[in-house]
Amino acid sequence: MNERKLDFLFKPRSIAVVGASDVPGKLSTIIMDSLVDSGFKGSIYPVNPKHQTVRSLKCYPSIEEIEDGVDLAVFAVPAPLTPGLLKRANGKLKGAIIVSGGFGEMDEAGRGLEGELKEIVKNGGPRIIGPNCMGIYDSISKVDTFFLSRERIKRPKRGSISILTQSGSFASTAMDELAAEGIGVARLISYGNRVDVNESDCLDFLAGDRATKAVLLYIEAIDEGRRFIESASRCAAKKTVMAVKVGRHAEGALAAMSHTGAISGRYEIYKAAFKKAGVIELEGYEEFIDGCRAFTMQEMAKGPRVLIITDGGGIGVAIADACMDSDLCVESLTEEKKQALKAIFPPYYTIGNPMDLTGSVNDELFAEALEKSMEGSEFDMAIVAALWGPPNLTDRLPGLLAEKAERIGKPVLICTPGGKYTRRKKKLFEKRKLPVFSSPESAARAASVLAGKKGVKR
Repeated sequence: MNERKLDFLFKPRSIAVVGASDVPGKLSTIIMDSLVDSGFKGSIYPVNPKHQTVRSLKCYPSIEEIEDGVDLAVFAVPAPLTPGLLKRANGKLKGAIIVSGGFGEMDEAGRGLEGELKEIVKNGGPRIIGPNCMGIYDSISKVDTFFLSRERIKRPKRGSISILTQSGSFASTAMDELAAEGIGVARLISYGNRVDVNESDCLDFLAGDRATKAVLLYIEAIDEGRRFIESASRCAAKKTVMAVKVGRHAEGALAAMSHTGAISGRYEIYKAAFKKAGVIELEGYEEFIDGCRAFTMQEMAKGPRVLIITDGGGIGVAIADACMDSDLCVESLTEEKKQALKAIFPPYYTIGNPMDLTGSVNDELFAEALEKSMEGSEFDMAIVAALWGPPNLTDRLPGLLAEKAERIGKPVLICTPGGKYTRRKKKLFEKRKLPVFSSPESAARAASVLAGKKGVKR
């Protein structure tokens, strides 16, 4: 499979906006703003016969009149006008993103319009993302076709996670939350009704994309099951692929159908397909966000065995429970390891799993406990629950833990619940590439994702 064949969608040299306008509040106006403000380095061509200029750029009456042709065009015009405009642009255009609604998700007439779009592609026309979608937010090539203002929906910084979703609302919600959390993305693709480009096409492209370290899919339905398994398998052989399947129950499946016109199908089939393709299935939106946070800073764990280290016994027990609920292994220390640690640390420490360092701990002892307890092959990752109440903990702790984590070479997650003071400390860990979680449950979810959801089923 030649994953480079969609380069003109994700790495375009030129973009046209069909229906471009300066009128405040119009979708096409926001798309123009998004493209210009994103820092896109290629050529931007507004297209609208009613305007001479848009955003101080020359406005063309049609794509056909753009001399050099266009890699990608964003169509923000009423659905009934779109097929005709697309046909006339054939030969001057490689790819199209159709953000407009009013197609197969609406009624029989809309399904007829979708049929026209499919015929255009079939007869050698441009490749199409959409309709009824947000399109592409790409932190690498600086393409941003989202018709949501940056004031209301923030854009994430550059990262190494790429997200694929039918749902535009999910794309915008996730994008805004990831930006607020300081979690970066590489490429975010909302493909809507997918008359042409679908999740399999995108997986083929991302499999060879050096900027993408992990892929997360938000799936309502898949229309080419066999091809999806093949594409997902190729991608999962090179990088981590995770998926959230919505519409697992009858009511949700019906909602998915009304949303994008997709037929969801039986959940058991999807579950089997994910397993066959090597796709890690996530349980829902919260696990999706936790997985993004973990993968931004950590590599996959080799297994599900977790060591918990804390300076507060109660939080350690809560994390242990959450880990067990997530099918992770919270195994006891070997007797040999217990004796070795007891010889190093004060007698009032609880040497076990969880390991409770009590409120008398200081920065150095916390870091040493992480290093010494993680030596050897007993554990695959650690969750460090740092409560900031003890008086001997300082701002040096995150740096010391990060140094030990790098030396250990295994994932280390931080769980640090608390209020205003604690939240200020969160940034210190994140600066040192240690992902921070505010609850035992979110830390356990992230650990489960890093373990590939391969814990021991009870």
